[in-house]
Amino acid sequence: MNAGKSDETLVLIPARMASTRLPGKPLADIAGLPMIVQVAKRAQEADVGRIIVAVDDQRTFDAVEAAGFEVVMTRVDHQSGSDRIFEALTKVDPEGRAKIVINVQGDLPTIDPQTIRAALRPLEDPAVDIATLTVEIVDDHEKTNPNVVKVVGSPLSDSRLRALYFTRATAPHGAGPLYHHIGLYAYRREALERFVALSPSTLEKRESLEQLRALEAGMRIDVEVVKTVPLGVDTPADLDKARLILSASSN
Repeated sequence: MNAGKSDETLVLIPARMASTRLPGKPLADIAGLPMIVQVAKRAQEADVGRIIVAVDDQRTFDAVEAAGFEVVMTRVDHQSGSDRIFEALTKVDPEGRAKIVINVQGDLPTIDPQTIRAALRPLEDPAVDIATLTVEIVDDHEKTNPNVVKVVGSPLSDSRLRALYFTRATAPHGAGPLYHHIGLYAYRREALERFVALSPSTLEKRESLEQLRALEAGMRIDVEVVKTVPLGVDTPADLDKARLILSASSN
């Protein structure tokens, strides 16, 4: 199977209105468009498959629909983005045509479309269940910052790791690179179905990292190394940065 074949690939973008640090985040204006629409445009530029935005609020639904993108309403009580995209998947593709699902977070309005495409590469190996992304850490402060999630992996090539663990700690110990995990995932459909059916795992709860549930269940996650960490918009300061970036690129 060609992992990049567009009719087999769905890009699902979860958007949740509730945000303590940035209320109404999906509708925040960035260069004249709601943030969630900017994310959908980046996915469109990646050109890897059908794009669906999964929302939990009518205002977001209307904004996405007005911009010409497909949108589906999901429940408000989902505990995670993976649960939201799985509900969306069952609604928009009940026949099971899509074989690969890319989960692009709805707060990445400046993400490079090439970064989205990179998430598909590890799935060229049929043994891989889930693919994700990472960047080598160059800032010493990030190495000890628990908000920067690290990938501990066995190198498969200069640009790919097989994930052994994800942690908020500084790891692995000793000389060598450390890697900053980027929370963008590409799932085989069967892997996503299995993942959301699993109960939260011991290490997942301890580290507050959902991807550990998959590893603890014996699923294989491979990680593509990319050049830059996309800007996640979580605060007003992040929003200002995104506005500067996209305003400059549109001029």
